Amino acid sequence: MNTLLLVGGDLCIRTARILERAQWKCIGLRRSPASPDGEDPITWHQADLQDPASLSFLSDEAFSGVSHILYAPSPDGRTAAHYESVYPLGLTTLLRSLPCQCVARLRRCILVGSSVVWPPSDDWINEDSPVQGTDFRARALLDAEAVLQATVPQGAGVTLRLSGLYGPGRMQLIKGLQAGTITVPDGPGHWANRIHIDDAARACAHLLTLDNPQQLYIGTDNCPLATSELYDTLARLVGAPAAPRQFQAPKGKRLSNARLRASGWEPVWPSALDWYEYAFSDPKP
Repeated sequence: MNTLLLVGGDLCIRTARILERAQWKCIGLRRSPASPDGEDPITWHQADLQDPASLSFLSDEAFSGVSHILYAPSPDGRTAAHYESVYPLGLTTLLRSLPCQCVARLRRCILVGSSVVWPPSDDWINEDSPVQGTDFRARALLDAEAVLQATVPQGAGVTLRLSGLYGPGRMQLIKGLQAGTITVPDGPGHWANRIHIDDAARACAHLLTLDNPQQLYIGTDNCPLATSELYDTLARLVGAPAAPRQFQAPKGKRLSNARLRASGWEPVWPSALDWYEYAFSDPKP
C-alpha cells in the first residue's frame, strides 16, 4: 500500500480518483473543512501552509508512512507575497512538518508548477530551454523547485510545469467571449498552450508511478495554438461575436510535451479545440 499526501484541490481529487484504491491510501490537506463526498477517495485534514502550528499533527507516527506527495496548491492572489507563501515557504513548511524518517524515505514528491518560468518565444520550448526569473511568479516557482531538489531524496523530486488548465468548471474564457469583455492580442508571437484538467491529473498519476523519472516535465497538449485561432474558434462554437483585435507585444511561447510523451503519457485531448468542439456540440457524438 502506497500512502499519498495531497496538497491542493481539484487537480488532487482528480488524480486520486485515477489511482487504484487497493494500492493507494490518499490523505489530503486543505484549509477549509471538506464536504462529505462519497466519490472522493481522499481523507482530508484541515491545515494551512501559512500556519506551521496547523501542520503539527503531521509529526505523529501515523504519518511516518507517507511514501508519495503531490504538491499542487493555488495562491489566493497574484502578488509576490501570495506566491512566496504557497510555493517555496509552503513546501518548506510541509516537508519540515513531516517526520524526518518519512522525508528521507519518500519515493516520489511531485511539485506542480507552471510554464510561466519561460520567457516569450516563437521557438519551441522544452525542459532544457533557459528560464527567466524576473517575474515574481517565476521566482517563487523556481525557488520551490530548488527546495524540492535540496530536501527530498535524489531521484524522488519531480516538477511538472503545466500550461493553462481548461475543462469542466473552467469557463472564464467562454464567459468573457460571450460577454464581449475579451480582446484578442494581435500581431505575431501570440501562442496559447493548454492542457485539459483530466489530462493534467493523468500526468500526475503517471509521474507518481513512473520508474526513474527525470526531474522536470512540461505538461501540455500536443497543439499550441495561435491565440487568435483559439479565441475565434471558441466564439464561433458558443455563438458569440468574434472578439476585437488589440495589438500587443509578443508574449506567447510554444511548449513541447515530447519528454512527457516519451515517458509513456498521452493526452486524451491532443488539442483544446477537440474538447471544446465536443463539449459544445449538440447533440454530442
